[in-house]
Amino acid sequence: MDPVSALHVYRFGPASGPTVLAMHGVTGHGKRWEDLATNHLPDVQVIAPDLRGHGRSSSLPPWTFETIVDDLVEVLAAHTTDPVTVVGHSFGGASALHLAHRRPDLVRQLVLLDPAIAVEPERLGPIADAMLASPDYPTIARAREDKLASAWGDVAPELLEAELAEHLVPTTGDRLGWRMNLAAVTSYWGQLARPFVLPPADLPTVLVQATKVQPPYVTPAFRAALSEHLGANLTVHDWDCDHMIAQALPAETAALIRAAL
Repeated sequence: MDPVSALHVYRFGPASGPTVLAMHGVTGHGKRWEDLATNHLPDVQVIAPDLRGHGRSSSLPPWTFETIVDDLVEVLAAHTTDPVTVVGHSFGGASALHLAHRRPDLVRQLVLLDPAIAVEPERLGPIADAMLASPDYPTIARAREDKLASAWGDVAPELLEAELAEHLVPTTGDRLGWRMNLAAVTSYWGQLARPFVLPPADLPTVLVQATKVQPPYVTPAFRAALSEHLGANLTVHDWDCDHMIAQALPAETAALIRAAL
């Protein structure tokens, strides 16, 4: 745990130089950024927390975007006095938008990797129900199959194995589940149905949409609103990959972040 916050924080790279705050998606963890940071951005300081209810961080409620922003403010205060580049994937992208919306003084620019925000409730309800009905697995092999069937199919095998080794833990009755709090994650599926928020109009923002995700998490309404609001401050990329952008295309993702820096 970070000594000044409720979050467990991974730190990669040098203590000086450009700083990136990297945020994972729902059900994920901060160590997912390790390969990108150490193998592709070794000269960049990457701060990658386990968001509340995930990994080794606190699981205490409330489980809202407002609480996540409060947590992130504490994490940033412990590491830097300067605005940082914020990179967010999926739920982490939504969290990044809420951070920029509430505390624009802390954000230098945004890099949004297939952000999930203002997703249709009809899509999110069945996802939450399915997770509650089947929250764990009988074997590692079954967990691997589930990952491969749900957005990890184009991720390098060694990164998938690292994910299983780090994030899969015993639950009950000799079963295995992800290192997360089920109640918190269920609440976060609901948070993703909230109306979207927009960053300041002058904030440089990069949006990457994974075109293999159908229906998309980046809804047409959000993409249009972001474009109209930011104008020339928005750069959009459509990448031919599934949802796990940073793991599926790490070199391309690193180049995008480096260009932003």
